[in-house]
Amino acid sequence: MERQLWQIKTTRPQRSALTLRAGVLWLGWMLSIVTASAVTFTASLERDTVNLGENVRLSLTFDGAQPEAAPTPPPVPGLQFSYNGPSSEYRMVNGQTFTRITHNFTITPRQTGDFTIPAISVMFNNQKLVTQPVQLKVLKPGAPPPEAVANGSQSVFLRLQLPKTNLYFGEVMTGELQLHIREGVGAGQFQFTGNPAEGIVIGKMTELQRRRVQLGNSVYTVIPVAVLLSPIKTGPLSVGPVTASIVVEFPSNNRRRDGFDPFGMFGSVDRRQLSLVTEEHSVQCVPVPTAGQPADFTGAVGNFTMAVAVGPTNIVTGDPITVRVEINGRGGLDGLTLPPQTAWENFKTYPPTTRIETSDPLGLQGTKIFEQIVSPENADIHELPPLSFSFFDPETKTFRTLTHPATKLTVRPGGNVVLPTVAAGNKSAAGDAAPQQLDIVPIKLRLGKISQPLTGTGFSRTLVALNLVPMVAFLGVIVWRKRSEALANNPRLRRQRQVEATLRTGLEKLRALAAQNQSDEFFAELMRLLQEKLGERLDLPASAITEAIIDDKLRPRGLPGSTLEELHELFQTTNLARYAPIKSSQALAAIIPKLENALQKLDEVKG
Repeated sequence: MERQLWQIKTTRPQRSALTLRAGVLWLGWMLSIVTASAVTFTASLERDTVNLGENVRLSLTFDGAQPEAAPTPPPVPGLQFSYNGPSSEYRMVNGQTFTRITHNFTITPRQTGDFTIPAISVMFNNQKLVTQPVQLKVLKPGAPPPEAVANGSQSVFLRLQLPKTNLYFGEVMTGELQLHIREGVGAGQFQFTGNPAEGIVIGKMTELQRRRVQLGNSVYTVIPVAVLLSPIKTGPLSVGPVTASIVVEFPSNNRRRDGFDPFGMFGSVDRRQLSLVTEEHSVQCVPVPTAGQPADFTGAVGNFTMAVAVGPTNIVTGDPITVRVEINGRGGLDGLTLPPQTAWENFKTYPPTTRIETSDPLGLQGTKIFEQIVSPENADIHELPPLSFSFFDPETKTFRTLTHPATKLTVRPGGNVVLPTVAAGNKSAAGDAAPQQLDIVPIKLRLGKISQPLTGTGFSRTLVALNLVPMVAFLGVIVWRKRSEALANNPRLRRQRQVEATLRTGLEKLRALAAQNQSDEFFAELMRLLQEKLGERLDLPASAITEAIIDDKLRPRGLPGSTLEELHELFQTTNLARYAPIKSSQALAAIIPKLENALQKLDEVKG
């Protein structure tokens, strides 16, 4: 009996140990399931309300997981995303490892308004993780008050000045952005972050000569930038507020009074990044008056002169005559077109080719050259009718018509076609006797002596080659004429080929400028090539291309986000170089492959 009780006492603890081990294993298994299912993916903003010109951080956070690739926010019109890299956090909680991976993005607003960043989804271990949409409100920034500018209390500020606030549709004007830096303040890394405009296209920008001014008790260095402004509709328009960012350095308040700071322990300067903003300007655009408008007016607004050259003037019917028209002056040269010449009904005309030669960096002053081929259709034509061009002068508020008188022509009829003559048969000595009639000739029974044919292969090859030369030349002329007519009738194709030639020569010029360390000329040429390529792809004037066109025009066309970021980087590098030039030849040369890659990817944009 005692032995049986002892056996019972010893077997119960063994069963309890087995039960405990099984419970621990089950609990660990359940914890692993809970841990695996506790993976979360969230999106959060540093703040949900910012002013235009300020940046905000977007954080995409994974708790309990470490994905192989970084998530990508979807494109949002009006917002620019820049990836800053990941950050990680590891903790031990009750013997378990807690992992948090955060991917950080910088959002740069390009316009004001309410924006929604849609939900972002990723796959992790066959599990779909989705964030919640987040909202961002972008407000109009406030420019510094006029009294703060007047008394010189602002260390750095940006100002926009317009020559006038009333424009005619088609008129082009030049505004001036002025960056003021107070004496004793260090500044660098300047870049524009937003150029909003309603109904106005912001065109080329060029830096003007720097100057010094005194405001209150402070002296400022003024860095002016001229900007081309073109209205694209009538009614109330607006420009600004233009925003920018800059890094400034102030003397540190921690510096010792005795100036002793051999190791920089007390700090010498405070470095801060500031957001700059201009005031908003209202502009009223009115249509060109219809009273007194000439019949051949095509919308040209400005002040122009005209020169015409016609030649040759002594021709045969069907020969080409080149009419060269040069419109010189100040205004929107890109939009100039020749009026249809209704008096040229006896001429066969071809579409004109055009090119622009500017004499100022903004392309506002210069010459637009038209070359048109015309051909007289009959010999009764004795002159090329007069040519006229009308424009509206916004300064005098009047229409003006430029005319070129008729050009005398000498048109000869084309050569007479000589009819082929048929060889006559044998005639009598008198010449008018009827030819002798031959009777039916019987079949010849014997062939007789057969003559030896010519065997000179060189002679026959030469003869064949000589006969083929006129035919090949004629076919070449036909092909050349067809290609010329195709180019003349397809201005998009003609512009595409012109831009391709411009890019080839421009890239060679960039390499030469980089080797010579000419930073200003290098970035001016880089910006010109970007504008030419983007203008050709979007069918817009090159002068109308700015950084804002990337989000407004290219992003809706489905261009990859990486390409858009490359274009933004090129624009921003060019803007920054105006105020902090790159002095290293290697640094300049390193930018050329990025430009070539961006230009190649722009070919994917459908014209």
